[in-house]
Amino acid sequence: MPSLVSGRIGDRKPCPRQGDWYARNMYIQGSEQNKYHVAHYGHPSKFGYKDIIPLWKAEKWDPEKLMALYKKVGAKYFVSMGTHHDNFFLWNSSLHRWNAVQMGPHKDVVGIWQKEAKKNGLKFGVSEHLGASYTWYQPSHNADTSGAYKGVPYDANDPAYADLYHPKAKADDRGWYTTDPEWQLTWYKSIKELVDTYHPDLLYSDGGFPFGDIGRDMLANFYNGNVAYNNGQLTAVYNCKQPSQGMWVQDLERGVQDSISAYPWQTDTSIGDWFYRTGQTYKSGTDIIRMLVDIVSKNGNLLINIVQTPEGDLEPDMLNTLDEIGKWTAANGEGIYGSRPWKKFGERPENAVKVKSDNFNEDRMKYTAEDIRFTCNGNKLYAFLLDTPTSDIRIKSLGKSSAINIKKIRSVKLLGSKEKIQWQQEADALVIKKPLNLPAWKVSGFRIELAD
Repeated sequence: MPSLVSGRIGDRKPCPRQGDWYARNMYIQGSEQNKYHVAHYGHPSKFGYKDIIPLWKAEKWDPEKLMALYKKVGAKYFVSMGTHHDNFFLWNSSLHRWNAVQMGPHKDVVGIWQKEAKKNGLKFGVSEHLGASYTWYQPSHNADTSGAYKGVPYDANDPAYADLYHPKAKADDRGWYTTDPEWQLTWYKSIKELVDTYHPDLLYSDGGFPFGDIGRDMLANFYNGNVAYNNGQLTAVYNCKQPSQGMWVQDLERGVQDSISAYPWQTDTSIGDWFYRTGQTYKSGTDIIRMLVDIVSKNGNLLINIVQTPEGDLEPDMLNTLDEIGKWTAANGEGIYGSRPWKKFGERPENAVKVKSDNFNEDRMKYTAEDIRFTCNGNKLYAFLLDTPTSDIRIKSLGKSSAINIKKIRSVKLLGSKEKIQWQQEADALVIKKPLNLPAWKVSGFRIELAD
């Protein structure tokens, strides 16, 4: 959920609309966001991020309508921003005055999203980016090193706002997570309040597992609270960007695994920028669908950031992308929801470049019609082609002499089509004659029924 708003106050636009990390970069002299801020608001010693926050009104936000749309698109769980690195809470906090109930839209954003998610039968989660906030905000304590305001401290140096910008960190405290023990305890209390108030099914931390023993106390509180809230059953999911042996679900930001993982995992990516930016471009529905299929074939889930305008609505290009995804999931969802990875995740062209599991590798993944991904559910095997085929389809893993598939094939159906599919199981491959009328989408799914 964006934390900035657009509109006009007199002749001045009150919202930057300049994308992610604005609250940090506006304090870095010479950055594009700093230049924008100075040009539109003045110097950050006089007009800081604290002055941006009250401008957010979210006057076009319609959570009921949006949640119904997300369900139609095919979402099974919804994750609300709890707080980003800017230390502005989107819930009704009794611990922190900088929150969306007391300022900006004057709405309990997390609580409202929770209500709508539950009403639509979606699991509900929250993301917290607070752990990194202490060091992330440190540029706000600096001053320009040149120009008319050289040496003039930015507004974070005013102790009246230390609860937003944090105290100035020690010179050697510059990691993603601070070593400051007082802040670590503040983080714990804040996340405990969030979890104890809203009982999320999922909690996401933006980084590796935070703060050692304090982090373990946080996780224990989350898991134990979930057990108590769910009549003795643990249903909670915790995400962070660190592998574990089943203690939590690893998240890859804008990245995918290169093989089937023994443990469930998650990719989080965005259809556009993470926060609204004027002129941004959006991923197409095909881009998202390809990622979804690839990820699910490797035992993962996909969490998609839906970029709202600061007013709270969606742009036409975003709606087009969501519409494309929704039409595809309506026809192909049986091969995604409730499915499991097969014996192998799929087939790749012989000359395909191997992309290692990592964060931020999604742009290096190039998909073709020779890229096939498998999922399964009982005796149904699903084979997805990641681009439109130009000739007959050969699935080598399903040939009669294949060492992988030892079951007889009973039938082949193109999902989303009534056309009778012609196929033949040869020694080296299952050969599917190219359908006469492929669906409108580029990613085609085939249901292949195997003998018991």
